[in-house]
Amino acid sequence: MTAEQPPASEGPIVDPDELAQFWEIAKVKLRLNPVATYTGETAASTLIPPAWAFGATPEHADDLLALVLAGTKTGTAGALADYEADGDEPERPGDLAIILDGRAHPRAVIETTAVSIVPFDQVDAEHARSEGEGDLTLESWREIHERFFTAYSSAGFTSDMPVVCQRFRVLYPTARNA
Repeated sequence: MTAEQPPASEGPIVDPDELAQFWEIAKVKLRLNPVATYTGETAASTLIPPAWAFGATPEHADDLLALVLAGTKTGTAGALADYEADGDEPERPGDLAIILDGRAHPRAVIETTAVSIVPFDQVDAEHARSEGEGDLTLESWREIHERFFTAYSSAGFTSDMPVVCQRFRVLYPTARNA
């Protein structure tokens, strides 16, 4: 769960058949299991990764997804307290996720490349820029995320709250197969 991901009970419902079909196509395009006919399925290619949307509203999800697909957004941040409240662990490098649009349709597969947990007031300008929002400055990032955490975080906002800073890369679709 990221800062930009609302609670699972909100928003459109994901169609499990559509999600499974998307994953089947994505894992073939990504060649996640090219030798399955010889060795059998692997856990990585069999299990559908977690699916979630950025943003607090369908419109916000679509706006942030557009930044991801354009290559502008390669980072996100979430309140550690929200992970804990949901019983989730922060992402780890190598983790995959399916990103949904605002109508809960699968649109992309991302891979986590780096994760750090830092106090809100110690998030750096490089991470702020990676999120691709606002004017890309740390000041803009802090304003946007203070508003988001105040409105949506289970623990509210404090300037020293632990924040999970996640970096990722888009695996699918790529410019070739979009």
